[in-house]
Formats: sequence, structure tokens, C-alpha cells
Amino acid sequence: MAKNTRERILDAALMIFARDGYVGTNIKDIAESVGIVKSALYRHFESKEEIWKAVQEMMISYYAEHFGSVDRLPAIPGDTGELYEMTMRMVNFTVNDEKVVMMRRILLTEQFRDETVRKLASDYFIHDTEAIFTRVFSEMMKSGAIRKDDPEMLAFSYTTPVTALIHLCDREPEKKEEALLKVQQFVRHFIAEYGI
Repeated sequence: MAKNTRERILDAALMIFARDGYVGTNIKDIAESVGIVKSALYRHFESKEEIWKAVQEMMISYYAEHFGSVDRLPAIPGDTGELYEMTMRMVNFTVNDEKVVMMRRILLTEQFRDETVRKLASDYFIHDTEAIFTRVFSEMMKSGAIRKDDPEMLAFSYTTPVTALIHLCDREPEKKEEALLKVQQFVRHFIAEYGI
């Protein structure tokens, strides 16, 4: 299905914001990338700031749909094998999906200039993933799939090293394979410690 002009504008803006940053991007660049003139772009968005906000909303929705969110939890694993599969699926999506990689680049650079992006980065990199896994671990404890512990602290200790390795993939793409292997080893270690 062909994308409408608004979707094409948002996709182009995501790519250009990731490459040039918010400040370094202008409306003309976005319009040219889509193959339209500025006046046509203004029929869809009133300003660069409106495009910027729409890109953020698009990516929040996209991430929730493909990764999960507190309001849209992934299926709770029935056992530690399913936990391993779910975690690796989430990690592979996070490091390999082009849109997600671009958005992460934007969050990392723009968090120092924009208060809204700073909050979004904190939610994305820390709070939301912890909250998802707090719920996952809580439910897995109830079902007896993992041993009982503080689910919030368990989620923190589970997501922090994985997040650090994802950031390593961004900083040093040549180490992606090594980082993903380390994630696999870490998840297996966690399962050996907490699985029943």
C-alpha cells in the first residue's frame, strides 16, 4: 500500500532529523526529500516543530506496536524459554529496525536541547522498559516460572546491561554481533539464576 504524503513527510523528517539533528534540519530539506515544494508540505504541517512532534508521536506508537509498552504488554512468557525468545526478539527489533535506530540517534543527541525529548529519552531508555519487565517478572513469579524476588529490582537489573549493550551497538556498529552474543549470554545467566 502506497504511503500518503503525510506519512512520507514524517518518514523523511525522521531520517533527516537523525542525520542533521532538529536544529540542522529545515523544512526545505524535508520537502525536497519527499519530492514536493515547501508550500505543499505546509498543507500537512504548519511548522518544523509540528513535524517534530508528529515524528515523536509516530515513533511512540510504532515502538509500542512492535516492541510493547506498559499499556500494550507483550504476551507474558509461560516459562524461561519463552522469556529468552521474547527478550531476543525485542533486542533484535531494537538494534535492527531502521526507524528505531534513527529515533534512538535523535533521542541521544536532542535530549540535551529539548525538555520533551529528554523525558522521552528517559522513558524509552529506562522507565518504560523497566516497567514492562516489572510486570512480566511479577506475572512470571505468580505462575511459578521464575523464583520470587522484588520484580522492580529484578527488572532494573535485567534491563540495564541489555540497554548498555544496545547503546554499544549504536556507538560501535562493528561490535553489534559481539554485543548481541553478550546479551544472549546474559539472558541465559539470568535464567540459570532465577528460573525454576
